[in-house]
Amino acid sequence: MANVSVIQRHAHLAGAVKLEFVNGREGKIAKAVLTAISNTRRGSGEAREEESTAIQWTLWGKQAENAAEYLGKGSHVNIVGRLRNNNYEKDGETVYGMAFTAEEIDYLDSRAESEARRNGGPGVDSGTSSAERPAPAASTRKPRNARQPAHADA
Repeated sequence: MANVSVIQRHAHLAGAVKLEFVNGREGKIAKAVLTAISNTRRGSGEAREEESTAIQWTLWGKQAENAAEYLGKGSHVNIVGRLRNNNYEKDGETVYGMAFTAEEIDYLDSRAESEARRNGGPGVDSGTSSAERPAPAASTRKPRNARQPAHADA
């Protein structure tokens, strides 16, 4: 069965990651399902409108556990994976479907944004991508002198 590579860039999660443990060849294995939505602009001038594409991805193993721990509704991600035909027989009829399996997932939010989003705290702006958000204020920490050992006090 052939697989097709799929890339979903600058997507945000439509809901929480659903984690479960299923029986695998070598015991229980983590399986997570997440729905990622990408928005693109179509058309030109006044006819330009936003089009959303939602894809339900399946993640396995440690990748699934990490996604359940660190991602929440609205989290921004890039996903690379594969698309596969998922056809089966039901009541004598063939049911046609597609299955998306994630191979790589990039977490685009900072740690602070991720924690705030998971905890529902302030400062969470799920309507903008990380590229649209203002840059954080410059650090007030002095740069370390190149000759100074890493463990020395500043």
